[in-house]
Amino acid sequence: MTNYETFGIAPEKVDEFIQTRASCGRATLTHLFKSAYPDFSEFCQTHLQMQPDTMSEVLWNLWLPLGIKIAWQRQKLGRPLIQGILGGQGTGKTTMCQVLSLILRHLGYHALSLSLDDLYKTYRDRQILQQQDPRLIWRGPPGTHDVELGLTVLDRIRNCELPVAVPRFDKSAHGGAGDRTTPEIVANADIVLFEGWFVGVQPIDPAVFDRPPPPIFTAEDKAFARDMNHKLYDYLPLWQRLDSLIVLYPKDYRLCVEWRKQAERQMIAAGKSGMSDSEIEQFVNYFWLSLHPELFIKPLVESPKLVDLVIEVNSDHSFGAVYRPIRFS
Repeated sequence: MTNYETFGIAPEKVDEFIQTRASCGRATLTHLFKSAYPDFSEFCQTHLQMQPDTMSEVLWNLWLPLGIKIAWQRQKLGRPLIQGILGGQGTGKTTMCQVLSLILRHLGYHALSLSLDDLYKTYRDRQILQQQDPRLIWRGPPGTHDVELGLTVLDRIRNCELPVAVPRFDKSAHGGAGDRTTPEIVANADIVLFEGWFVGVQPIDPAVFDRPPPPIFTAEDKAFARDMNHKLYDYLPLWQRLDSLIVLYPKDYRLCVEWRKQAERQMIAAGKSGMSDSEIEQFVNYFWLSLHPELFIKPLVESPKLVDLVIEVNSDHSFGAVYRPIRFS
């Protein structure tokens, strides 16, 4: 039996909660599992290219209790819930949002997935931004997003001012530079799954950059890191809209490089364009220069005031320990 206390839910309350939400009479956790499994099975085969039986244990031990936890929080809150999900490249943010949406649907809730990427400034605005600061050679770091747009969308949903136009971003536009595309008109949203590579990340003491970890070496590197750290203050109003924050935490942040290389090799093998290993290393280093995982993510997973749940990710993409940050008295 899953330890639901890890997820902040008393075990004896799980079936009681499901019964109040599900439309199938006296539903139980086992019944919910069986009810969601056909949709989950189809998702595994069409999106993950995996046999569902190999993922059923993850469904039972992680995704199902996590979905119940989020639904439980939504019920207690009494208004749309904004659930933050923080994770680097390859940690499984998108997959988690898709599976959680499936589970929440079986619990009677409409979930909306929103990525930090959807809040990128337009291509034209980013061109102007790059002219002002040539160091911003690629979208992604703090400063390349429209924070006010994000606040407008989240506030409208929180206040039940629907329908709302949700921004969407096309990464393939302008030769891969990306641009806004047609927004999605959303008429119903009980829960927002707001994910991104630095969702919820807080500014840190600039003195840390006096002796930073690699690849922050030169004076120019340190200046860029300090500037990106300062830009995080612009995002704090956005993070204040989060009702909860989950962190997908690789056991070693350097795994993201290998995961990206694997993904690019698979794309090349399928006949699509992809980056070389050296290009990937340069690309990932750019993000580490702006917000280094060792400096920004590690403090978060040790903070019960900022993070609700930490899910470790192993080198093979499987999930390891699931825990709540310890509160020291």
